[in-house]
Amino acid sequence: MKMYLISDNIDTLTGMRLAGVEGVVVHEMQEVKEALDKVLADKEIGIVLLTEKFGRDFPDLINRVRLEHNFPLFVEIPDRHGTGRKPDFITAYVNEAIGLKL
Repeated sequence: MKMYLISDNIDTLTGMRLAGVEGVVVHEMQEVKEALDKVLADKEIGIVLLTEKFGRDFPDLINRVRLEHNFPLFVEIPDRHGTGRKPDFITAYVNEAIGLKL
């Protein structure tokens, strides 16, 4: 089982290649669609890492792929600029999930 990275910048791809993860750098929606099609066709890829920018820029596409395919696992990761999430996102997530105020 392999991992594959779909990134919006070369620095993240370079870092992941040092860890043995291959991938591609894309920017436009059509490029993202083509990369996703390639990933879905390769049955050896079990985990697809996507930089968070794609979840923000193309949420309909990313969510549709996640809902329509049980395999591979799609995981959003921060890029070299850090996470796009709010600093208290874990606390907010727990509050929303169980209704507990921390």
